Amino acid sequence: MTAFNVVRFRVKPGCETQFVETYRKVRQVYKGSLGGAVIRTGDRTFCYVGEWRSMQSLAAARPAMITTLDRLRGMLEDLGGGLGVTDPVSGEVVARFAPPKTAQKRPARSARKAKPAKAKKRAAAKRKR
Repeated sequence: MTAFNVVRFRVKPGCETQFVETYRKVRQVYKGSLGGAVIRTGDRTFCYVGEWRSMQSLAAARPAMITTLDRLRGMLEDLGGGLGVTDPVSGEVVARFAPPKTAQKRPARSARKAKPAKAKKRAAAKRKR
């Protein structure tokens, strides 16, 4: 079953650009990962959101993710409350929401292919019925 992990970070003052640039340069491919994103959630706060094939693949990738975190650790501020520099959560998907379906737009008349004369006559005859 698909799983997600979300990790919250707070970056030290003045390290925001360096944090983002370092994450953009990370080329680590985690086995079982379906992709992820780093999102800015505030002035100095960010979250990583990752999608995984399963909880097992997420768990297997943790050592590699910690290696990536080690590259960022010096830029991160302790979150307090005994959390350290990250606040991670993960779990299996229990409900998935599809994007809304949008009607496909028809191309402008000038962009449509011209119908052959016989097809035009048949279409006109159908409309008259």
